[in-house]
Order: sequence, then structure tokens, then C-alpha cells
Amino acid sequence: MVKSKASRFADIVIAGTCLIIILVCLLPIVNVLARSLSSADSLIKGKVMLIPAGLNLEAYKTVLSDPKYTWSLVWTAILTVMCTCLSVFMTVICAYPLIYTELKGRKVFTALMISTMYFSAGTIPNYLLVKDIGLLNSPLVLMIPSCLSVFNVIILRSFLLGIPVSLRESSEIEGADPIDVLLRVYLPLSTPVMATLALFYAVGRWNGYSDALMYLKNRMFFPIQLLLFNILNNVTSVEVATQEGFSNPGLSETLKSATVMFAIVPILIVYPWLQRYFIAGATLGAVKE
Repeated sequence: MVKSKASRFADIVIAGTCLIIILVCLLPIVNVLARSLSSADSLIKGKVMLIPAGLNLEAYKTVLSDPKYTWSLVWTAILTVMCTCLSVFMTVICAYPLIYTELKGRKVFTALMISTMYFSAGTIPNYLLVKDIGLLNSPLVLMIPSCLSVFNVIILRSFLLGIPVSLRESSEIEGADPIDVLLRVYLPLSTPVMATLALFYAVGRWNGYSDALMYLKNRMFFPIQLLLFNILNNVTSVEVATQEGFSNPGLSETLKSATVMFAIVPILIVYPWLQRYFIAGATLGAVKE
């Protein structure tokens, strides 16, 4: 079938728009990569844009040889895996009972959960609560308070409601209890949405730093994003700059860029493997309420 001129023009416009969006997203990353690979003098003189000037790997050697950076990366990876597993588990056990119409108070429970998306106690009450339950300055404060997202519960609940009830009923006739139905029927059919939710939780935890900033004092439990936050915002302080390993302005810029790259790369590696699940899960989860 031959396309009309209008159709071909529309295709060109769409392709051009997509290309522009890709460049807008990609160019900042390329710039950061170029800065991390450039010499300190080139950065100070403003010679670096998209291509490294005076190729230098000193920043990466500094990051990889400094236990502070390497441990922060390892700890953030461990924390992300643990939080993702815990959050997915909590989301499943919260969303699954809500698909049973015979559950008394189901609508009330759903309304109460949704209300938390609109109303919050605030930062100070949350801090006092964390302090009273003994989570202050504990690594658990990075896991427990944010282990469940109501938005993700709604996505999973909508997806599970889209699975034919006849599958559940046939399993129940054969003697399966609700846990067996969950493990043998719903979870095997929920791979796309589970991968989507896992990606949501993993990206949120990997990029999160505000909870660590408010609740942690022990630098051993600082995630990589909080370390990066301190580097980017406190480098003008001589005391903090020395503590973070900066000796001159140019080196500080390359170190900042190298640290940013270390924070970006893991997500860039993981996302392509989950992209097809992400698209399918986000679409299917929104089909039915």
C-alpha cells in the first residue's frame, strides 16, 4: 500500500520529534561522560562539551580506589535489591485480597489506602514517628517507611482483576486455598506487571536520598545518591571538599562527573532488560479497574 504525501510527511514529523527528544535526553549524559574523562585544566578553561579534552582517567581511578565511593555503590545496590524484594512482596499481599468481592470492608480498605495519596502528616510528624519507633540512624529507615506504594497497589490490583475469575474458581474447585491460587495462578500470569513494579521500586530506591538525608548520620549507610548530593552541593566548602577527596577545582569537577556516571550506569544497564515487561505491564495494569 502506497502512503500519501500527507502520511509520509506525518511520519517524518514524528520521527524528527522522537529524534529531538532522544537528543535532549542523551546529550546531558554525553556531556557528563565527556567531563568525567577530561583533564582538570580543560574543564577549568571550559573546553569540554560533548567530546573529552585531554583524556584523563584519574577521576575513575580515584572513585574506584576510594573505599567511601565503592562501599556506597555496593551498599546502594544491596539496598536496592532488598527494598525491591520487600516492596514487591508487600504490594502483592496488599493488592491480592482486594480482588475478592466477598472480602468484607473491601471498598473501605481501598478508600483508606487511596486517601493516603492525597493527605500526608508532613515531614516533622514523620520524623518524630521514625524517632519514636527507633528507626532513626538505622539502615531499616531506608526500607520500612517506603516499602509500599499505594499507586503500585492500584496497578497490581487492576491487573489481577483483569485475569479471568474462572481460572481462580477452577483452582478452588480442585481444593486450592487462596495462597495456592496466588502462587499457582495469579503470579505466573503477572510477570509483566511484577517486572514493571519491580522497576518502579528499584529506580525509586536507587535515586532516593531525601530519607537518608533526614534520618541518617552514619556515613556507612549513605546511599550513592546522598554521597553525590553532598559532593554537588557542598564542594564549595573547604572542609567538606577535603573530606570528600577534592584537591583542586578541576579535579572536583571530574570527580563529580565520574560519580554521576557511576550512579547512572546501573539503571541504564538494567532498564533495557525490563523494557518489554515495563511497556506490557503498564498498559495491562491500566485496562480495568
